[in-house]
Parts: sequence; C-alpha cells; structure tokens
Amino acid sequence: MCRKVFIAATGQHSGKTTISVSLFHLARKKYGRVGFIKAIGPKCQVFNGITVDKDAALMARIFGLEEDIAHMSPVVLGRGSTKKFIDGEIPALYPVERITEAVRALESKNDFLIIEGSGHGGVGSVIGMNNARVAKLVDAPVIMVSGGGIGSVIDSVQLNLPLYRLEGADVRALLVNKLLPEKRETSLSYLTRSFAPHGIRVVGAFDYSPVLADPTLNSISRLLRHPLRGDQGQGTRIIHHIQLGAASAQKVIDHLQESTLLVVTGSRDELLVTASSLYHIPAYRQRIAGLVITGHAPVSAVTQKIIDDSGIPYVRIHETTSDVYSALTYHVSKINAEDTEKIDLIKAQAEEVIDFDELDRLMG
Repeated sequence: MCRKVFIAATGQHSGKTTISVSLFHLARKKYGRVGFIKAIGPKCQVFNGITVDKDAALMARIFGLEEDIAHMSPVVLGRGSTKKFIDGEIPALYPVERITEAVRALESKNDFLIIEGSGHGGVGSVIGMNNARVAKLVDAPVIMVSGGGIGSVIDSVQLNLPLYRLEGADVRALLVNKLLPEKRETSLSYLTRSFAPHGIRVVGAFDYSPVLADPTLNSISRLLRHPLRGDQGQGTRIIHHIQLGAASAQKVIDHLQESTLLVVTGSRDELLVTASSLYHIPAYRQRIAGLVITGHAPVSAVTQKIIDDSGIPYVRIHETTSDVYSALTYHVSKINAEDTEKIDLIKAQAEEVIDFDELDRLMG
C-alpha cells in the first residue's frame, strides 16, 4: 500500500516547495519508489507539451519524473479557469474526478506519494476544492509548513486550522521553516506547548539561510525577462546583495559586499568600466556577482567592449533604474531546476535537520 502525505502551508513563501524537495529526497532513500502530485496548480507552464503547474514541472525535472507528468498536475487554474467554473462551463465534479484519477494512478506505481497543496488552506475554493478538501479527498494525513517565529506562526496556523477541521482533514504535524538559528530551540519549545492541546506535533525544519532565500543570476534574468550575457557559467551564482550604482564609482566599489549585483544605468561609463575591470581580480570577483545595466541611454562602444572582454555577467534592460531596483528588491526567490547549487544544498541539509523516520511514523 502506498503511504501518502499532504504538504499544506499557512500561506505563500513559507518554504513549502523546499520541504517537498527535501521530503522527496529523504523518502526515496527509504522507499525507492516515490511520486509527487500538485493537485491544484495556480501557476502553469507548458512542460513536454502539457500544461502543468510550475511546481509539478520542477519536481519532474529535479527527480526525473517526466513520464508521470500527466498525473502530477491534474487540475491547472489557467487564465479564465475560475470564471469557467463559476459559469458552469467546467463540470463541478471535474476537479474531484481528475484528482482522484491522478492519485490512484500514482499510488499504483509508488510506495510513497507527496501531495503538495497551494498557498493557504483556502486556495482552490473557487472550484470547490480547497486544500483541506483535497487532503480529505485523497485520504492523506497533513503536514502544515509555516515560516519562523512564535506569535506569527500561532496566528497563521490558527487561521488555517479550522478549515482543515471542518473538512475532516487530519493535521498531524507542523513543520516550522526559516527559523533564526539563535532562537530555534526557544521558538520550537513555545510552539510545541502551544499546539500540544491540538494534537499537532511540532518539528523544526530549516534555519533561515540567505543561500536558500536569495536569487541566482539566472533567476534575476528570468524575473527581468532579459537574457543573461557574459559568462553563462555564472548563472547559478547566488546574489546576496543588490546595490544601486548611484554614487561615484569609487564609493560604489568601496561599499561592495559579498556577491553583490550592481544596478547601473547605461550612461555610467566610468562605473561600468571600473566594475568590469575589477572583475578580473579574484578579491573583487567575490564581491561583484554581475551587473544589471538599465535605461534607454546607449552604452558606448568602448565601454561595451570592455564589458564583453571582461566576461562579467550582465543583463541589459531598457526600464528605468528605479523600476528595476524596485522589482529586484521585492522579488521573492523561488527554486528552479537549474539552481543545482541550491538543490544540492537543500538535499544535504535535509539529511541533517529533518528526521524523516519521525515524520513517517507520524503519518502512519
């Protein structure tokens, strides 16, 4: 019989996908045949000719599940889907039938199945299949993932928990993610005491890590929708700081921190030349991750040649510096299959911080 677990979350950006990657990696070590399904997919893309949720495509690429992709994302909420459901153009039982069929198909060929939810508990309500109802439908015990803290975690869980109770879904564990290392034990102690009356086991997951939270050059390129130029081999490099190149070239260089992405307007020849030239020096290469060159002003031919000869990674975009800087600073990094450094780190840390056998017993 296939063991199942439903991965819920208190909301967006709690690290649910990171947990799914971790549990899949750990489950495969114990069970061998492990499957994944994103029952309701609010963010879609075309993968192998099929429109699927982005998280399903991600897991397929990371773990070689391409042959199962048709079952890994049974219900996708693409543009106009919600209106079609409300207007009755899509039958009310369609999501139930699709999810049930997909779960049965994956159960038949796997020993362990991870079912990932979408956002908070209420996501999917527009089609009558919120996360709690999906968990009950597929008869899977629930692990709820939250961010770090104490009060905010209690508030967010209590906001979601009644919906799961209403639907009869069995929430057995709270996996607390993005913990501050110096407050880890204290936070877990208070949360354990808070949720003990609810019969929910509290388990610590990952500490907050800039390496996992910060974007790569490739993800910056995808966000800005412009190609990464220069040394393509640096695409997986992680950006720890974003700095606006508004001051004098000397001041900008003096204030560089580790792995900084410089946002510079195309008319700043002196700064572009200086940064590109320093990129050859190992000590500065550790601090200069790359450039985002902004604005409509053309980069001079001489400066462009120096940039190209240096190999410094850069993105050229015509939006204003302020617009680009705002987009970057509000960007929340998501895992991508090409972010091999992050994925390998997640797998390695999962083996150290997550007791899969304990979670497996809780799900039994």
